[in-house]
Amino acid sequence: MPDHVKISFAKLPSSLDGLIVLLAAEPAEGEEPALAPTVEALLAPAGDLVQRAALADRFTGKAGKALDIVAPAGLAVPRLLVVGVGKAAELKPFDWLKLGGSIMGRLPASVKDVGIVLALPGGEVAPEAAAELALGLRLRAYSFDRYKTRKKPDEASPKPKVTLYIENDSAAKRAFKKREGIGEGVVIARDLVNEPANVLTPSEFAKRAGDLSKLGVDVEVLGEKDLRKLGMGALLGVGQGSEQESRVVVMRWNGGKSGEAPVAFVGKGVVFDTGGISIKQAAGMEDMKGDMAGAACVVGLMHALASRKAKVNAVGLIGLVENMPDGNAQRPGDIVTSMSGQTIEIINTDAEGRLVLGDVLWYAKERFKPQFMVDLATLTGAIIVALGTEHAGLFSNNDTLAERLADSGLVTGEKVWRLPLSPEYDKLIDSKFADMKNTGGRFGGSITAAQFIQRFVGDVPWAHLDIAGTGMSSPASEINKSWGSGWGVRLLDHLVAKHYES
Repeated sequence: MPDHVKISFAKLPSSLDGLIVLLAAEPAEGEEPALAPTVEALLAPAGDLVQRAALADRFTGKAGKALDIVAPAGLAVPRLLVVGVGKAAELKPFDWLKLGGSIMGRLPASVKDVGIVLALPGGEVAPEAAAELALGLRLRAYSFDRYKTRKKPDEASPKPKVTLYIENDSAAKRAFKKREGIGEGVVIARDLVNEPANVLTPSEFAKRAGDLSKLGVDVEVLGEKDLRKLGMGALLGVGQGSEQESRVVVMRWNGGKSGEAPVAFVGKGVVFDTGGISIKQAAGMEDMKGDMAGAACVVGLMHALASRKAKVNAVGLIGLVENMPDGNAQRPGDIVTSMSGQTIEIINTDAEGRLVLGDVLWYAKERFKPQFMVDLATLTGAIIVALGTEHAGLFSNNDTLAERLADSGLVTGEKVWRLPLSPEYDKLIDSKFADMKNTGGRFGGSITAAQFIQRFVGDVPWAHLDIAGTGMSSPASEINKSWGSGWGVRLLDHLVAKHYES
């Protein structure tokens, strides 16, 4: 896995060297921005340079603002960067994460060695906060440029080495160690989403998921022969027009009590979606390489759980298919039989993700008898119309699970918004010729898609996350400038850590 930035921790230095980043808190109105006493001691040779520069630039220590001083007089450093944190006492974990991303984004491309002094007027930065800031640095440093043969100077330069100076450096190292695997999981998910479909075929995706075995995850790959034997006619129907064989990958992490029911996560993995016979318009179709962001999240999550040795039994399942329109592709009007035995009339071959999820969720329910199931899918354009790209759509048959997901979304910044499920919507997917049809018409498209999926979960507590607006081509943020966001890894890791670890 590429290391986009090298992060280390050390005790506060006795002198400054290289580019130094300092933190400044926003003071009460009418007062000057405040630096920690230890920082002021380091800056003593420069006199009141920082104060004068802050006054000239109207820098007050407000969150998101920075003061950049090049070649500061009296100091043997090429540059000082003073970053505002706002009201330090009010900062939450996600604020520290964003601060790390913001700092990383301000570093000049030419800089190779950076020191960040983690001290504030109110005292030392807590080790947990320092670890969140370090994770933000790492997430913002991510880039996907493996296919560029001619790189710009800033792209070709070595990745920077960043040292975080904090008095309790040992505790900060331990706190960051717990988060390293989460950061790696997000990077894995981003890499998978960013890969082109001619590289990331279902078999290649399955192979990369197999790398989790190095961390102690049991990985099982089911081929088309296995899927036919299981009766996964809905999933196989989606992929029958492609030369690439479909796959289902099962990943098991057994970190909890022996015999305890696992928590289950299911991801839609359509590695490319043309729409099939109901083909999409050409404009923007290239984005459909990201129609497997749900599966990417599940792989990244399993990496995170295994890396930090999570005390939970967890199973991740991904359905990997390619939806293509050749002479063998399924047609509108076809009727397929799912693994559950329920029959499905195909109205639109571009409503394919729910067919994949239906079979995989049923398999997960029947085989693993999980405590709950959460599925993730770039499922509907309708969810983007409804919620934009700041929230994922949440549908659930269990209030407790839904509330826990919403709370974890607020903590991690990967926010969800609950939408309704009800029998009235369910009637819209009843079919004249089969048990159900795979679309319910134009209105409430995200809701009827969730109603369809619900028919395959039984009484198991379940939540469906429609991540069409957040999993790919989502807005840039302090911690991500990548097309593939890796959305959901941190959300679900927090859910597990807070509520389901023994």
